[in-house]
Amino acid sequence: METPKGFEPPLWNLSTMSVRDPELGILRQLAEEIAEIAALQVHAQTRESWCRLNSLQPVKPLVWSSEVCWHEADYEDELTPQTTSDFARSLETELRRQIYLWKHMPGDMLVEPVWYCPLVIHDTGFGIREEVKVARTDEASSVVSRDFTPQIDSEADLEKIQMPVVTDDAEATEQNYQRLVEVLDGILQVEKRGLPWGGIAPWDELIRWWDVEKCMLDLILRPELVHAAMERLIAAYLCRLDQLESQGLLALNHHRTGSGGFGYTHELPQPDYVPGSPPRPLDMWGFATAQIFGDVSPAMHEEFALRYELRWLERFGLNYYGCCEPLHNKVGILRSLPRLRKISISPWADVEKSAEELGREFVFSYKPNPAILAGHAWHPELARKRIREVLEKTQGCLVEIVLKDISTFEYEPQRLWEWSRICSEEAENFTP
Repeated sequence: METPKGFEPPLWNLSTMSVRDPELGILRQLAEEIAEIAALQVHAQTRESWCRLNSLQPVKPLVWSSEVCWHEADYEDELTPQTTSDFARSLETELRRQIYLWKHMPGDMLVEPVWYCPLVIHDTGFGIREEVKVARTDEASSVVSRDFTPQIDSEADLEKIQMPVVTDDAEATEQNYQRLVEVLDGILQVEKRGLPWGGIAPWDELIRWWDVEKCMLDLILRPELVHAAMERLIAAYLCRLDQLESQGLLALNHHRTGSGGFGYTHELPQPDYVPGSPPRPLDMWGFATAQIFGDVSPAMHEEFALRYELRWLERFGLNYYGCCEPLHNKVGILRSLPRLRKISISPWADVEKSAEELGREFVFSYKPNPAILAGHAWHPELARKRIREVLEKTQGCLVEIVLKDISTFEYEPQRLWEWSRICSEEAENFTP
């Protein structure tokens, strides 16, 4: 089953076993730690800081780390599961990870006294499946190299892209919910939550089905075919969104905005939103990216990406654009996007030019290069120097610093902890 990017199907529907002592005690103890963290007064201030940033109001640069290489992160068995059933281990892992993040790299992280039970949603997908060969350098890592087999070479091949069919498995959701309540009752509030999904990356999909080099050449040699492919793919995305909305399966997505940080804002949901009801896309953040277009001209980016992404983003209340592609030369065309609020400034972007272009018009969503954590030796003084240089160049901008795509820190998690501390210290020095 294919699911939208960023959505992890719940694992606990794989087990029908109840959680019993001593495993129940382990899970409840971890949940109590989460509840104690969530009760700290600092979260109210941090949430307001995110609201100010996302409303383009002056605030210190906000710091958050995500996409950790968890297989390298364990320290003194902090992440080692002690439970055995699939459900218990799944829940325990997530509880331990949240505690770990708060303990070692809190930055401007938020912890809530709530545990979400995702709705079990089935999706038939786009019909076409990637055919890929995988090469690994670390068997414990989920970061791999992929060699995709092309499946699209003609207009007839576009018929492989089908409209998805979305269905809600309420029975499975209720089963998961009841199981979570049994474990967490009295400690954390358990809430059912739909899909906090507002993002698309059509070119990330397309290049998996189309030879990358050939696809880039076809922008010039066979533009009609590329346009037809994008038209069909964006129609499939919108078909999925329509079904999710009509069935009440969406959820507010302020826990993360696009490829950036938290999306808390007083501007969303809309004033007429009924609290507790399923949101409309207009109550949510939207997101789009065309990472493969890093070296494509602004004109071609607009023609072959933005033209189609616009139809998606116009459905949402606020929008985030970009991920790893450098966008410092494309801010001009991005201004055509509706309610655009944040722009990704990747490790390959020109920071100084980006700062000049964004000013206070958009949130400067900066992504440091995670390679600083790799290598045979760790150089904290270099990490501090690089962060300080970026903050000096972005003075006057509205900045979030999001370290992501962390493939390795050479099995020395202390490197990441220290980076987070350094970054937070430097950010405090640039409080307006």
